[in-house]
Amino acid sequence: MPTTRPGRIWNAMLAGNERFIAGAPQHPRQDVERRESLSTGQTPVAAIFGCADSRLAAEIIFDMGLGDAFVVRNAGQVASESVIGSLEYAVAVLKVPLILVLGHDSCGAVASAIASQEPDAEPLPPHIANLIAPIVPAVHRVSGTRDDEPVAPGAADPMEVGREHLRDTVAELLARSEIISTAVAENVLAIVGANYRLQEGRVVPDIVVGMTDPVAEKQPER
Repeated sequence: MPTTRPGRIWNAMLAGNERFIAGAPQHPRQDVERRESLSTGQTPVAAIFGCADSRLAAEIIFDMGLGDAFVVRNAGQVASESVIGSLEYAVAVLKVPLILVLGHDSCGAVASAIASQEPDAEPLPPHIANLIAPIVPAVHRVSGTRDDEPVAPGAADPMEVGREHLRDTVAELLARSEIISTAVAENVLAIVGANYRLQEGRVVPDIVVGMTDPVAEKQPER
């Protein structure tokens, strides 16, 4: 990926995703020469912050190579301190021009957040409860309930909760990180929030922040 303009990088990533969907990946930049050339440093073209789900292997679904993507993952793509610090490193030190926040359907963290708000829900282990806590506001918005109200089973559609949480995460990165928000304001960084469709393999953009160069037409929500 020779370009450093965020729109062109995103278009190249979408092209790689199309190759993956079609079952015709090129597996670029994965040879011995590439590996050896990276031994003294890295210049990734994008930072990808995605869910830790085993089905969401970022470099594979975008048909990228070694050194192309700086990847950060945790369950439910929750913007923790370590995640924000890692993304700030990618922006301030590695100078990536694009951050992709990548969610997906059938997310276990989203399902756990919904179940945790249902009547008579069993308490979760503390670390898991802390992890999914940032997803809970999206559960209440989608279900139309107050934060202190239980959510009836089936009242919060998981797809909609996932989309709301994705947008919350993008907003949180901008609100909590001066490095990230300043880079966006200075037009040296763009952020894309997208969802991955597990069965089809398609990445569907949902929100774009700070993109000033042309991008491919947005894929329809499926």
